[in-house]
Order: sequence, then structure tokens, then C-alpha cells
Amino acid sequence: MNDEQLLRYSRQIMLPDIDVKGQQKLNDATVLIMGLGGLGSVVAYYLAGAGVGHLILNDFDDVDWSNLQRQIIHNEKRIGMNKAVSARETLQALNSDIKTSVVDRKLDEDALLDLASQSDVLADGSDNFQTRRMMNTISLKSGTPLVSGAAIRMEGQISTFNLSTESPCYQCLYGNQLDDEELTCSENGVIAPLVGIIGSMQAMEVVKIITGIGEPLDGRLMLVDAKSMGIRTLNLMQDPACSCHESRGLQSARQ
Repeated sequence: MNDEQLLRYSRQIMLPDIDVKGQQKLNDATVLIMGLGGLGSVVAYYLAGAGVGHLILNDFDDVDWSNLQRQIIHNEKRIGMNKAVSARETLQALNSDIKTSVVDRKLDEDALLDLASQSDVLADGSDNFQTRRMMNTISLKSGTPLVSGAAIRMEGQISTFNLSTESPCYQCLYGNQLDDEELTCSENGVIAPLVGIIGSMQAMEVVKIITGIGEPLDGRLMLVDAKSMGIRTLNLMQDPACSCHESRGLQSARQ
């Protein structure tokens, strides 16, 4: 790292858990961020600020007025712009040292697997169960840990899946029970600061995984009730009957 980078990241480097070695790990890391909406905006912004060297930004949607209440990476001048492109402009203005790659189209499983295999962590900020399940499958196949967050109305949750072969996966938690119960912000609403809370927690999980510090939410689900500001953490177990177990083959090879 050069003198400018040492100054930029000095508040992190002075932490014994991070130090120069940890900062270098962040600088060398690649993170795939799925969705640059409310959650992805916050995840991307904090990871760029923290110095994660390469952020792959995937979103095929465009910025509209209803997004600006909570999707802080965008602004009024970006209305009609692809969200991943808009996010890149904001992130490069924040930190020109990092690399940002834009993927502004909907990805099939093969294309997503290719990007995941290039990444150290997957951060899922999507808003539908189909995409979350596909991210889980890709995480298992590539051996790349998945940090998953969700926020609706005044409730949020976050967990880290597939950190090891013993970890529960997203499917272990939900199975197929929610196929017909899709919840979206557009239909149910969401309070703006809540996505900031969950997105910040996701960014923290990513930093912990990359640097190897602390205890990620592996095998734990954190639930946040913004109304009461109550936080609960539930223990999760790998489901022996989970249909995704056959996808864990590549994970052992990566480890």
C-alpha cells in the first residue's frame, strides 16, 4: 500500500484485529454484490469505503423515483439509469483506488457461477426468493460464502451461509415453503433506515469473512424488529433432508 492508502484506511489499520495485513486482504478481495437496491446500496458503499479491491455489481433494473427513499447510492440525476451503472459512478467518486465491474443484465446460473468462482464472498441484496435460492445454489457450487439480508416493512434479517461444509444453507432455513408467499417492498413497503441497518450488518459480515476476524453469523440467523429495536439471534442447523446437499461437492475442493 502507498502512503495515501495508509492514510485513507488508517482508522481500520490501527485496529489490532485488522492491521496492515487485514487491510491488504481487503484490498486484494473480490465481492459480488447481487442487487443495488436498498441493501446493496449500503453494502457496496461501505465495502468501497473499507477498501475492498474489486466489487462486481449486478443489477438489471433502472433507477426510479420510488427508489430514492432508501437506495442511497443513487440520486435524482440518475433516474432511468441502470442501477449497477449508477452505483459504479458513486463508488468510483468515493474511492478511485478500487475496481468496479458492472453487470447490467439478468444472469443465468452458468454466468452467475462464473462470477461467483472469481469472488471471495457473495453479498445478496436481492428482493425475491427465486434469486436468493439461485444465489444459495451458486454459493454451494462455487464454494463462495454467502451473506444474505432481507428487509420488509419494519423487520429485517441477516445470516451467513455456506462458510464451511458443515454450515446450513439458505434452503436449510426456508425449504420450499415460501414459493407462493413472495413479499416485496413495492407491495408491502419498507422503512428506509431499516435497509441501512441490515445492509451495514451485511458489509460487516463480508469484512469479517475476508479478514478472518470475529465470529460471522454462520449457523445463526439475526432478526431485527425496527419498531421495538429488538434483536434476536436464532441458531440454525444443517437440514439432513435439504435437497441442496448434493451441490456441496465443489466447496470441499475450494477449501
